[in-house]
Amino acid sequence: MPRYSEERKQAVLSKLLPPLNMTVAEVSRVEGIGQQTLYNWRDKAKLQGRPVPGNKPTPDQWSPEAKLAVVIETGALNEAELSEYCRAKGLYVEQVKAWKADSLKGFASSREQELEARQQRKADRKEIKQLKRELRHKEKALAETAALLVLPKKAGCALGERQRGRLTSVSERTQYVTWIREAKESGARLPLACEEAGISLRTYKRWYQDGKVLADKRPDAVRTEPANKLSAAEQAIILNVSNEKRFASLPPTQIVPTLLDEGLYYGSESTFYRVLKLHGQLHHRGRSAAPKGHKAPETFEATGPGQVFCWDITYLPSAVRGQFYYWYMLEDLFSRKIVGDEVHEQESGELAAELLQRTLLRENCLHTGLVLHSDNGAPMKSQTMRAKAYELGVTTSYSRPRVSNDNPFAESLFRTCKYRPEWPSSGFKSLDEARQWVLKFTRWYNYEHKHSQLNFVTPHQRHTGQDKAILAQRKRCMEAAKAANPSRWGKRDVRNCEPVGPTTLNPEKKPVKQEEKQAA
Repeated sequence: MPRYSEERKQAVLSKLLPPLNMTVAEVSRVEGIGQQTLYNWRDKAKLQGRPVPGNKPTPDQWSPEAKLAVVIETGALNEAELSEYCRAKGLYVEQVKAWKADSLKGFASSREQELEARQQRKADRKEIKQLKRELRHKEKALAETAALLVLPKKAGCALGERQRGRLTSVSERTQYVTWIREAKESGARLPLACEEAGISLRTYKRWYQDGKVLADKRPDAVRTEPANKLSAAEQAIILNVSNEKRFASLPPTQIVPTLLDEGLYYGSESTFYRVLKLHGQLHHRGRSAAPKGHKAPETFEATGPGQVFCWDITYLPSAVRGQFYYWYMLEDLFSRKIVGDEVHEQESGELAAELLQRTLLRENCLHTGLVLHSDNGAPMKSQTMRAKAYELGVTTSYSRPRVSNDNPFAESLFRTCKYRPEWPSSGFKSLDEARQWVLKFTRWYNYEHKHSQLNFVTPHQRHTGQDKAILAQRKRCMEAAKAANPSRWGKRDVRNCEPVGPTTLNPEKKPVKQEEKQAA
């Protein structure tokens, strides 16, 4: 490895300075010295404080360290020496003097710079403090929002919608208080947490006092007796009268008028009922069934064909007064298509079971969990029909007694049938004529009738999934017409051409809130 003298190094480095201003690569090619060696020489010269250019081509672009080194080297030179130095270095005297003035200015303004830096630090600290305060507020608001989002889900899932004024057990109160306190500890404000939990702040403070959850005092409250309350003697008279031999089998609605006819009055019918119930003497008697409530029918939703069927039987009048034919009809809830129908001379569970089996075979719905909804007619609830439905894997559903709205789709189809212009108002002359007419109507209804509740496509198109393409074509046609004559539409959109969504049988009614009742 060759060794170079200091003079040789200085001569090589001078080529990097003005007026030559050669690059390191150019000097390397001319001198035959490696570029890394030249970079090392330049770095060492910089550390020694000598003016060595960096990667900037002109002196004005030199680094502050190189400019300061020039100022130091020329500090003790007179004008002639300075001029000679500048010519040798490729600099102007004015440049060196400007660099020297900048250096002196920096020393002179150090105090002002320190003051400015102090003021800047003070402003920075103030800004940082403000940002930290805003961050704390935002974190607190975020924590409060998160706590309030979780709180109503807990309350709604566990206890449902609370009714104002109802009795609450200690366990329920403890659960509510626990949730509200957790939300408060997570950053939520107490009034907002109570509002999200569905209780007022006053209710919370009444439930939670001195670190304890208090029980509802209403069951143990001492209430004064009404002034018009029947005394024990008056109640005994009512019991004795009700248990007399002549009134032993009569209800209060018969006892009170009889006593009034005799000029006696011990109390109203409701008073008699209340006293008898208080003493355990009010129960259902007789062979008639005891009255009982009926729950609402179960809700079913059909998202496609072959999921829910509705069926019913309607009368078809004959030419003979009092004689009827019976139309058995099964309708797909999703598409409103008549999937099975027959006309017979009598109502029979056996005939209905056979029709159901043939329909399921034709629609490929055996053992698919299909739901069959009907009213409470004798053929619908016959043992033959129920057994056949169980055998075919069908779930049966029934309407409430004397509630026709629970099977509205079948009733609506029958109305459409009997209000057709070709309906024979004088009745059908024979069973064959009735069957031919029903067959013609079924074909028209399934394949030609554009159903208003299906966005005016036929039940068959809905059943087979053709409605989407048909409605899309209608939309394109109207959009083209609108584009051709936009003034006719104005800002209005074309008519809705979206396919109808799922169909729900007996949808659940949403509870009416107190605010909505007051508004109504």
